[in-house]
Amino acid sequence: MKKVTTRYRWGPEADFLVIGSGIAGLRAAIELCRHGRVLIVTKGSRLESNSIYAQGGVAVALNAEDDVNLHFSDTIRAGHQLGREEAARVLVEEGPTRIQELITWGTQFDKVGGKFAFTKEGAHSRNRVLRARGDATGNEMIRVLLERARQHPDIQWFDRHFTKDLLVVDGRCCGAVAVSETTGDVKLLPAAAVILTTGGAGQMYARTTNTGNATGDGMAMAYRAGVVLEDMEFVQFHPTALYLPSSPPFLLSEAMRGEGGVLRNRKGEVFMLRYHPAAEMAPRDIVARAIWSEMAALRSRHVYLDVTHLGKDFIKKRFPTIYQTCLRFDIDITEEWIPVSPSAHYFMGGLKAGIDGETTLPGLLAAGETACNGVHGANRLASNSLLEGLVFGYRAAKSAASLPAGPKRAHMKGLAARFAAEPVGALEDSEKMRNSLRRLMWTKVGLVRTGDSLIQALTQFSRWDPQIVASLRTRADLEVKNMVQVARCVTEAALWRENSLGTHYREDFPTCRGPAWKTHSQVLLESVRSSPKTRRRAG
Repeated sequence: MKKVTTRYRWGPEADFLVIGSGIAGLRAAIELCRHGRVLIVTKGSRLESNSIYAQGGVAVALNAEDDVNLHFSDTIRAGHQLGREEAARVLVEEGPTRIQELITWGTQFDKVGGKFAFTKEGAHSRNRVLRARGDATGNEMIRVLLERARQHPDIQWFDRHFTKDLLVVDGRCCGAVAVSETTGDVKLLPAAAVILTTGGAGQMYARTTNTGNATGDGMAMAYRAGVVLEDMEFVQFHPTALYLPSSPPFLLSEAMRGEGGVLRNRKGEVFMLRYHPAAEMAPRDIVARAIWSEMAALRSRHVYLDVTHLGKDFIKKRFPTIYQTCLRFDIDITEEWIPVSPSAHYFMGGLKAGIDGETTLPGLLAAGETACNGVHGANRLASNSLLEGLVFGYRAAKSAASLPAGPKRAHMKGLAARFAAEPVGALEDSEKMRNSLRRLMWTKVGLVRTGDSLIQALTQFSRWDPQIVASLRTRADLEVKNMVQVARCVTEAALWRENSLGTHYREDFPTCRGPAWKTHSQVLLESVRSSPKTRRRAG
């Protein structure tokens, strides 16, 4: 491993540190700036979060024919009864307030006849999904939140800085270490509280709808700091991502099926009714595995999504982004069936968090996809993610604002000396390891798993361990380190869960029997902490 040197400097002064600039991070920062100075740290550009690419919409009980109790029931049912009811209640009851707030700030949700247009997606019992510009809901919400954040002088940005690790003093998180992507300089960023909103880890899979930023950074740095990670085996695979051998997967919103799109196998047959009475509107985990089964039965690399019967004008107006994107790949979705296959999409697991964002490390909070507060259970209800970011980003900020001040810089000088003394290395070929990891996770820890495949994956992780133990410096190296560590956590939790539930499917344990199914896995350091003495019931 090549040796390099580095220097540590103090970064900007701030009372609160928000790591990540998606829905959850921006909403947290907007609330926090009422209580002190906020520093938002983001790798790459602030416009590269998964949130900004969210298509389908945001689920909220604002329709006259809907109510929060129905939204709650659908959320718990979609999560296969593993969701925590307290968290789900908070989501559905506080969601309307957070959405109305966004509307007053200027968010333009689509309307029909002067009233908000609500659509229906898989596992929803009512039309409750709001959308913006057809299929650009996340983009519109981020636009408004960014504008709001820019208006506050107490919010400062630290773009193109990769957060490397958390600062922990006397058992409390009191800041983070960030590496400049342009100079390589390392900055110590002290704060009274840190909120992690770094998103998921879809990039660890060969096929994913996630942006390149989704490398599990927040989960990995929290794991290294001794934070408990929970429910890591539950990785949602979106059923319908564009399948073209020469292009990366592109998400085809569930709203396309909500508007009447149907799935066809390679023979042109409509098949979903063979798997679930709700057909295309079944929960995502069921639709994804049905597609997988059809692909395996017919030895096909994809199935088809057919929306041609919806009409050319409707499709262009309702799904303008999807229409234009597919057209660039020479697919006219108004006239042709769209080749689709499942892709890694969303993590239900993450940092074990309470309804106020608190984690097992004092001073550290988490919100959005990085956190696991139990709201999604074993399978996220469609379009609940944007609402989760708003609701729990706000709550985490309120909680962080109540924490006592952290140690002063004068008391943290020892940290700088300790980090400066660490041996710093560099991976020999980070791109090769990254690609190998993504193939390994797709084939061994993907949509269908077995005990043997999971053990094979763990064996490979052990071979990589010596290469990632050093203190790395570049973004490419650090991302690979994080991906490998999070992948191990997912695999260990999946090996422990000897049943099939929601998005976790074990071919060697295809059913869900006995009381153990309602248990949450917990990963701490190198062990899944779910022995009979430490098992905790859901709810």
